[in-house]
Amino acid sequence: MTDRTHLVDEITGHRRMRRLRKADWTRRMVRETQLTVDDLIWPIFIVEGSGIVDPIAAMPGVNRLSIDKAVEAARMAADLGIPALATFPNVDLDLRDQTGSNALEANNLINRATAAIKKAVPEIGVITDVALDPFTSHGHDGILREGEIVNDETVDAIARAAVLQADAGSDIIAPSDMMDGRIGVIRRALDASGHQNVGIMSYATKFSSSHYGPYREAISTAGLLKGDKKTYYVDPANGTEALRDAALDVEEGADMLMVKPGLPYLDMCWRLKQEFGLPVFAYQVSGEYAMVKAAAANGWIDGERVMMEQLLCFKRAGCDGILTYFAPEVARLLAR
Repeated sequence: MTDRTHLVDEITGHRRMRRLRKADWTRRMVRETQLTVDDLIWPIFIVEGSGIVDPIAAMPGVNRLSIDKAVEAARMAADLGIPALATFPNVDLDLRDQTGSNALEANNLINRATAAIKKAVPEIGVITDVALDPFTSHGHDGILREGEIVNDETVDAIARAAVLQADAGSDIIAPSDMMDGRIGVIRRALDASGHQNVGIMSYATKFSSSHYGPYREAISTAGLLKGDKKTYYVDPANGTEALRDAALDVEEGADMLMVKPGLPYLDMCWRLKQEFGLPVFAYQVSGEYAMVKAAAANGWIDGERVMMEQLLCFKRAGCDGILTYFAPEVARLLAR
């Protein structure tokens, strides 16, 4: 028999990586990472009123929903197998003030939405954001005093708001404000009020990113924001500082950790998973979503394939799940 050994075989030691890539069945058989519907959390935006489905221009396919329509969306999500929703309120401007006081109203928009969703679709999880930015007249995540976002007073307020959200039926509280000490204070407040079973998904590494613009349009804070959020969000240049932030949240009792934004910070997803071993989630934020949609609309990319590839990359980077506006679209694709 003729020896067909090639120089390539000698160089590689007869190890050819392409052997397992030669057919669809072999690629599927050795695939390391899988994306399933169980990995999806769907963020939705809530507004006052009835029968409202209000498109968000900067986020094609995403709408602001009145509570009745949010309940319908929750039922659809549950039918698709999506485990949980993350809800964000677009509060009437006349209810917003310097301290975000409407966050402390038991019957506010976000709490009424939670109660309605849990009553109608009890099997779906509800994750509520507890930052003050939807409630403040200045668009910041905390209380503004003489040009400063004050830490401790803000923490007191969001801990009270977290208890009210849990009272309304929230399954997981997700503090996104990045104030120091907030995880521990919220955990103590929840436990003291009998909500020991309510989890905390910490926005552990929330960066001062340029990717949030469409979200701020969605909750009507874009025109309100005075200055920037660099005094409390993490500098995008600082990975080690972000890891220290996450470590404090773990010590204070966080059940899950979130990286926000997602794709530009895949290294942080990996570092958090390796360092702490807790469930890690990424938020594929509004700017990430909008870029995919815009490029696909212009025919520059295959939007569906890019969408699925990006979500798979979150999983490969160690994420246990992804908050993504693509969730219903992805769930339908996976079902097919």
